Amino acid sequence: MDSSVSMPALSTPTISASDIASGRTGAAAKAGAPKAKVDDKAVDKAASEFEAQFVSQMLTQMWQGIETDGYFGGGNGEEMFRGLMINEYGKKIAQSGQLGIADNVRHAMLKMQEV
Repeated sequence: MDSSVSMPALSTPTISASDIASGRTGAAAKAGAPKAKVDDKAVDKAASEFEAQFVSQMLTQMWQGIETDGYFGGGNGEEMFRGLMINEYGKKIAQSGQLGIADNVRHAMLKMQEV
């Protein structure tokens, strides 16, 4: 009785430089399959959410040194809800479209997804 097991040789798939440059790797690169169709609404939503989050992070840094004794009376309640208020400010600023961060992110996302 022979206890040795023969294993098939593993092959490493080759990916060309053009596949890497176009963002295709794995099975898509090997098969030369085109990428999935871009969903413009999903790209727009992701870009807008990124801008809102980015602005919220900037505002958080700006509000860090400000005491909680202002318009709302201060205290633990204001400290607790300040983050929510800052997130809403970030969303409103992003909706205004004045910064243009979402436009640049959208353009970059679409460029990455081109075939």
